[in-house]
Amino acid sequence: MADDSVGVRVGRRIGAAAGSLFRGVRELATASPSRFAVLVFSTLILVFTGLFSLPAATTSGIRTPFADALFTAVSTICVTGLSTVDMATHWSPFGHVLVFIGVNVGAMGVLTLASILGLVISKRLGLRAKLIAAGDTNPLRAHGGPVNEGQTVRLGEVGQLLATVALSTLVIEVALALLLYPSLLIGGVDPLTALWEAPFYAAMSFTNTGFTPNAGGLTPFATDYFFLTVLMAGVFLGSIGFPVIFTLWRHHFHLRRWSLHAKLTIITTVILFFVGAGVFLLLEYANPKTFGGMDAWDTTFQAFFLSAMTRSGGFSVVDIGDLNGSSLVVGSMLMFVGGGSASTAGGIKVTTLAVLALAVWSEAKGRPSVEAFGRRIPSDVQRVALSVVAWGATIVAVSTITITQITGDTVENVLFDVVSGFATVGLSTGLTATLPDPAVYVLALTMFMGRVGTVTLAAAVAATSRSQHYSLPVERPIVG
Repeated sequence: MADDSVGVRVGRRIGAAAGSLFRGVRELATASPSRFAVLVFSTLILVFTGLFSLPAATTSGIRTPFADALFTAVSTICVTGLSTVDMATHWSPFGHVLVFIGVNVGAMGVLTLASILGLVISKRLGLRAKLIAAGDTNPLRAHGGPVNEGQTVRLGEVGQLLATVALSTLVIEVALALLLYPSLLIGGVDPLTALWEAPFYAAMSFTNTGFTPNAGGLTPFATDYFFLTVLMAGVFLGSIGFPVIFTLWRHHFHLRRWSLHAKLTIITTVILFFVGAGVFLLLEYANPKTFGGMDAWDTTFQAFFLSAMTRSGGFSVVDIGDLNGSSLVVGSMLMFVGGGSASTAGGIKVTTLAVLALAVWSEAKGRPSVEAFGRRIPSDVQRVALSVVAWGATIVAVSTITITQITGDTVENVLFDVVSGFATVGLSTGLTATLPDPAVYVLALTMFMGRVGTVTLAAAVAATSRSQHYSLPVERPIVG
């Protein structure tokens, strides 16, 4: 009887503790989605670190060192694509399955994943969670700050948007895999092996990760322009963001019905794609290690491919370490911008660049407000854009200085790999694979901050937002 009573008491205590934990997680999910997002990603990274540490995850059956397992987990969950080990030969089939699952989970996005898990835990999306989801992913949200009646009605579409995220990921990756499969067969890949490599390449392109399942990477397909074009299409769809995909699905090519966010994302993405290709063409056409030995068509195509991949794709045909120093700087600039908001791409985002460019143009023209396509961009959006650039530049600068001090390598190589990590691109000059453990941890933290997002991190740190009901006297400092 005594044993039974003790067992009952222990069971009650465990049940009470589990109930308290459940209630705490539910309150966190509904009250602070940004903090919940950070918690979710941190938990996923820890789980995958443990899984990658298993001997069964390696081809040799030997446990992977903690630093390499942690870095791979961060790179996978944060859909970066950088690696300290040879991804094709180090990991077993089980390890490759972990990578495949991890990048698709990470591609759902920070706030989107947090909203979905919050919905599962709380059985409903709280109002604050809906506002957060609408602010980050809803293409119909016109501005930040207080939500008016019209936008409140549109919050009901958040659930539809979240479903679109999951469905579009599945549909796009399946379509990409079907297109890639014949090219793999033509390239000499075994039909059964191609059944695995096709969806793997599809996932890596749409999630903008850039891992390759075969030891040779893209070398066997360097002249297969159909294969490379499909990869670019997958990277483009992944980098424009789910809000833009949502808008295109609803309104197709009715440009007048597109949201301002969709217009700015598409236009800026296309401009950077062509400008980047043109600059790479000019800088590398005489480099014998990269484009110098190619004909005019090959050089042009590879310039466009490199421009697309530096936006967050992570695939490469040429050896990035062979690029001229000037090209590495241009690549770093393109990677720092990244792709669209609420996308699988990283960086400060193209809309951030567009808003700042419009603000500079409006200031040069002496206009009292920033306008685009018949819409006025409020000042709070401009302040967020400035904050994102400032925090992003700070993270990159601190990480670059730290790793340069640890490794003693050249600044341009360190800067390129750091920006690649921050912007979750995955291209490397070869430096990442040679980093000592302290530098590995620094770069892993940089990747995590780049994927979670500077704005989300700031929101997670800020427990509450206080409104100020008074204004201080105005005084203008000298600027410039």
